[in-house]
Amino acid sequence: MTILVTGAAGFIGAHVCAALLARGNAVLGIDNLNTYYDPALKQARLDRLIGARPGFRFARSDFADSAALAAAVAGTSITAIVHLGAQAGVRHSIDAPRDYGHSNLTGQLEMLELARRAQVAHFIYASSSSVYGDSAALPFDAEARADHPVSLYAATKKAGELIAESYAHLYRVPMTGLRFFTVYGPWGRPDMAMWRFASRILAGQPLPIYNHGRMRRDFTYIDDIVAGILAALDRPPADDGAAKPGGSHAPHALYNLGNDQPEALGRLVALLGEACGREPILDLQPMQPGDVTATWADITPARRDLGYDPVTPLDQGVPRFVDWFRAYTGAG
Repeated sequence: MTILVTGAAGFIGAHVCAALLARGNAVLGIDNLNTYYDPALKQARLDRLIGARPGFRFARSDFADSAALAAAVAGTSITAIVHLGAQAGVRHSIDAPRDYGHSNLTGQLEMLELARRAQVAHFIYASSSSVYGDSAALPFDAEARADHPVSLYAATKKAGELIAESYAHLYRVPMTGLRFFTVYGPWGRPDMAMWRFASRILAGQPLPIYNHGRMRRDFTYIDDIVAGILAALDRPPADDGAAKPGGSHAPHALYNLGNDQPEALGRLVALLGEACGREPILDLQPMQPGDVTATWADITPARRDLGYDPVTPLDQGVPRFVDWFRAYTGAG
C-alpha cells in the first residue's frame, strides 16, 4: 500500500515525501535527476530521505518513458499518486519547448495511464498559476476561463488539466489538480527569484528587476503548500455527478494553492536585503517574454473543501529561506 510521488528529488516533491513518511505512509519516489538545474541539489534532497526514513524507496526513472515507468513500479501496489514531476520554468520553455512536450504532455499521459491501470484511489497532479495568463481578473478564480497562456510552460500545464479531465470522465479515477502560486522556502530551486536574488545580494551584485519592479506575486511558503497537498490527497472528489471546483462533473477537482496575500516585488527584495544584512542593488529592466505582472489566488474553495489555511507570511518565510540558503551554499 504505497503512495507514488513523481519529482521526488524536486523542491516540492522532496518535502511531500518527507511529510508522507512522517505520518507513516510508504512512499515510492521517482525522478530522473535531469540537468535543468544542478543535480547535486536534487541528490542532496534525496539524501535526506534515502536510508534516513523507513518506508521510502527511490527509482531513478523518466516517467514519460512508458517502459521505464513500468519497470520502476513493477511489483508495487500503488494506492495513490502524487504527480509533481514536470519540466519547470517559464523562460526555459521559450528556448527548449520540446522538453515541456516530453515531460508535461507525454509525461502527464503516461502517469494517467498508470493511474487508470492501477485504479488508484486518487491521482493528485501539479498545475500552475501560470495557466491564468496575464489578463485574468484578480484574484484568480479556478472557475474562470484560462485560455490565453503567455508561455509554452503555461500551455502545457493547462493541457495537462484537460487531459486529466478526459481521463476522469472516461475512467472515473478521482483526480485533483493543484495550481501552485510562487512556492518558496528551504531546498528551493536555483532558477527561481528567491534563490537568484539572495545569491546576488550576498555577492554584492545587481538584481535584474523586470517590468521596472511593477510586479506582484502570491508568494506561498513550502510548508503551507505541503499541507494543502496532503489535505487534498485525503479528500478525493466524489463520483456523484455534482459540479466540482473547476467546473467538472466527473470526479475531478481543481484548486488554487496560494497564500491569498499578493506582495509587491519590492517588498520581497527589501525583506531579502534585511535577512541577508546587505543593501540590494537594483537593475531595472523591461518585462520578460512569457512573464505576468501579478498573481493572486482565490483559495476559497480550498479553504472550504480541504481545510487549507496558509499560515506563513512573507516576513517569516524569507528569513527561514535565507538561513537555509546560507547554510547550504556557504554564501555570505
